Amino acid sequence: MRSLSLPLTISIVTEIFISAGCGARGNPVPKQQHPPAPCTVRAKNLRTLEVTLPTTDTHGNPLLGIEAIRVYYLSMGTNFPSALEVFQHGKAIFECRRPEIPPPGKMITLDLSNCGHSTGWLVVVPFRIGNIAGVPSQVLPWVDPFF
Repeated sequence: MRSLSLPLTISIVTEIFISAGCGARGNPVPKQQHPPAPCTVRAKNLRTLEVTLPTTDTHGNPLLGIEAIRVYYLSMGTNFPSALEVFQHGKAIFECRRPEIPPPGKMITLDLSNCGHSTGWLVVVPFRIGNIAGVPSQVLPWVDPFF
């Protein structure tokens, strides 16, 4: 009888550990997606921008890719706006989506010759999957072509 109680005790203890588990219950929580870092933007000429895509998010984690990049326009005001003001109060005038977007760290050329807006300001914003907006680029001037 004593020999049966030891295997039974081991079996009960094993069942308790198995049923208790060793991790969180429920569906796994996906890794938090942080916004992409800002793009580096350079005006190639009056209507063409060269955009270098970020390689990391705002927390320094590597990016696997960018879903879209959008160019935001804000008309000329009395003060020089911040990049965040152009993004929040401006309107999207150009968008480029996957698969036309190269991998992170690569450059893409944006032709804005069909964007007929008066003098104002531009920023470029990268977006992750899930429409997670990244940090706006530096503010660039947009000059009316008739000047």
